[in-house]
Amino acid sequence: MNKQQGMAFRLRASVRALALCIGLAAGLAGCAAFAEHRLLESPADAKISAAVHAVLEQSPALDAPNLISVQTRDGTVYLRGLLSTPYQIAAAASLAARVPGAKTVLNLLSLDNAR
Repeated sequence: MNKQQGMAFRLRASVRALALCIGLAAGLAGCAAFAEHRLLESPADAKISAAVHAVLEQSPALDAPNLISVQTRDGTVYLRGLLSTPYQIAAAASLAARVPGAKTVLNLLSLDNAR
């Protein structure tokens, strides 16, 4: 390979690398925008999440340091976090299901084995 062919090869490789970087950046930006959109709650869903938070905070069975994250999407309430006992996990799901507007509760809570 002569000097001119080597330069042409490096130029093509650089252009391909640049195109790949641009494509990846655009793809990741699209994924981030989609993920951000999926996390936004409608006003009705935000109201349900707030009501579930309030009910869970008022329950003596779910005393701190239990951490429960609540997110609602189209009336489906997602509960995530760590609790100390299986009873607390069941109680959290039961309380969330009673909140007006909660169509379904997906209980993704787990036991915190460190306690």
